[in-house]
Amino acid sequence: MASSALRSSILRHIRIPVSPTLTLNGSTKLGSVRFMSSHDDHLDKEEVIARVLDVVKSFPKVDPAKVTPDVHFQKDLGLDSLDTVEIVMALEEEFKLEIPDKEADKIDSCHLAIEYVYNHPMAG
Repeated sequence: MASSALRSSILRHIRIPVSPTLTLNGSTKLGSVRFMSSHDDHLDKEEVIARVLDVVKSFPKVDPAKVTPDVHFQKDLGLDSLDTVEIVMALEEEFKLEIPDKEADKIDSCHLAIEYVYNHPMAG
């Protein structure tokens, strides 16, 4: 396991409480301070699954009844490579992230889309 993957895995489970007050030069100030680490807002896997499936179901060439978490875009839904690119772009928009072309080329199923988004720290 790569060290960055191990770090991400560990940080996903760590919660660090933060004091709600900040002391500067002896005076106490209240401000907008997060109470947990930034990893607290990582997307729930069930939410990722539901949102990915919604994006795929809303694609014009897709029969929503055929969409499952394991469906392959070309083999099961009959989509071509351009359709797959459009779905990946819709996923980028839905989750407010940019998927590099090298990674986007690998996403050819709902399963791989779900795994990519769920493991992406900036997905929102």
